[in-house]
Amino acid sequence: MAYVFHPEQLHGIARKALGQPHEEMCRTVIDELTRLYPGHVHGGIDWIFNLAGGATGVMKILHASLSEYLIIFGTPVGTEAFSGRYRIDIHDFVLVGEMWTYLEETCTARVTSRPGDHAVLRAGQVKGFRLREDTWMLEYGRGPIVTSLPVALGDSIFSAMDWSTIVRTLAIYGRLTVKELLQGKI
Repeated sequence: MAYVFHPEQLHGIARKALGQPHEEMCRTVIDELTRLYPGHVHGGIDWIFNLAGGATGVMKILHASLSEYLIIFGTPVGTEAFSGRYRIDIHDFVLVGEMWTYLEETCTARVTSRPGDHAVLRAGQVKGFRLREDTWMLEYGRGPIVTSLPVALGDSIFSAMDWSTIVRTLAIYGRLTVKELLQGKI
């Protein structure tokens, strides 16, 4: 499976945006992504709520395909949740704030990720996590993305029953995925 995005380049882009006010930070990330990955980044999409694994935040979907996603995700008030166990790798690049995590196999050790840090949730692994208030990240998922939908949409469907968020998320993700398929990107 051919991937468009490279974690090391995404990490470099995230580091360029550190220390900037929120809107400028997001614009820097989107502009750099658009420059490096022309035709694969869509920055004009509005923020949309995301409820997953118990976490509540907002996201801006920048790329959507069957094998990759790229979002800016965060919260102004903080949140805590279960990561979910996926068949994909998820890379988080902290732009501002702090993310605290702990692993199933090392449940007594907290890992703190700060601005500029790169955290990875490997396929099959799980984490407990907490985002401190005003934490924002560039998040990249790689692998069979459809397998992550039960966790990605489960809270919206079964807990919040927020049909508006579900429809908006699926419509945006679907539209961007079709654009990528028309470019030959799976």
